[in-house]
Amino acid sequence: MTGLLASTRAELLRLRKWPALWVMGGVGLALNILFGYVFDYLSYRGGSGSEITESLAPEQVLSGLLPAHVPVTTVQGMPMFGGVILLILGALTMGGGYGWGTWKTVFTQGPSRAAAYGGTLVALFTVVIVLVTAAFLLNFSTATLIALAESQPLAWPPATGIVRAFGSALLIYAMWTAAGALAGTLARSPALAVGLSMLWALAIENLLRGVANVLGPIEALANVLPGTAAGSLAGSLGATAFSEDGTPGVLTTLSGGPAALLLAAYTAAFAVAAGLLLIKRDTV
Repeated sequence: MTGLLASTRAELLRLRKWPALWVMGGVGLALNILFGYVFDYLSYRGGSGSEITESLAPEQVLSGLLPAHVPVTTVQGMPMFGGVILLILGALTMGGGYGWGTWKTVFTQGPSRAAAYGGTLVALFTVVIVLVTAAFLLNFSTATLIALAESQPLAWPPATGIVRAFGSALLIYAMWTAAGALAGTLARSPALAVGLSMLWALAIENLLRGVANVLGPIEALANVLPGTAAGSLAGSLGATAFSEDGTPGVLTTLSGGPAALLLAAYTAAFAVAAGLLLIKRDTV
């Protein structure tokens, strides 16, 4: 336990001073605001709808930008844009340990491999909590400013809706972070890990879902992919309700309960697999 706590503190210090973390976190929050609020608000004010909002009345577009809709707005971009960023973060954190010789130094001087990996995992999940919290706070602030600017009543979402959306966001981000950690451990290289992670998230899963309607066995597989579970959990919160074509990455393949359980199972499986590889495999 002492080794785990020491490793967690050390990893949190390293992540806090790591420029890549701040860049990726900033990019994630910027994408969240741009696609969640800025573009839709500009199209609402200009009277020319975007491809996503062109089929909606101006009142519907505005309602999606108000505080009552923050839980859905926050979660809807996480399966695709936010998830890829966390996937890269996990891959860089674990893969970089090999590329930069960090793991070799840690395993030579201590603590144990299990403690070192556990501390890294706790630190990464701490970053997940911070990023999700920052996204919700930023979106609530932005939605409040829009409501005040448009003289709309400040109607807040129910507490249960906020808790459900917050928990869903944590599950989605935790799963992608653990997947990235596994990719980094498998590849033992930050560049290769990032490339493989993005190939899977942006290409392979979409290709499998694309041919699922033609091949029955592929459809069964596509319905339980990590991205499908993440998109379905977002979709169960209503992320497709304000768009005729839906939001990229958001699906309705699974209902909320099965999607959440599948995400939790994937998170645990990825984390355990990465830990076993790191502990058992010769990395020095």
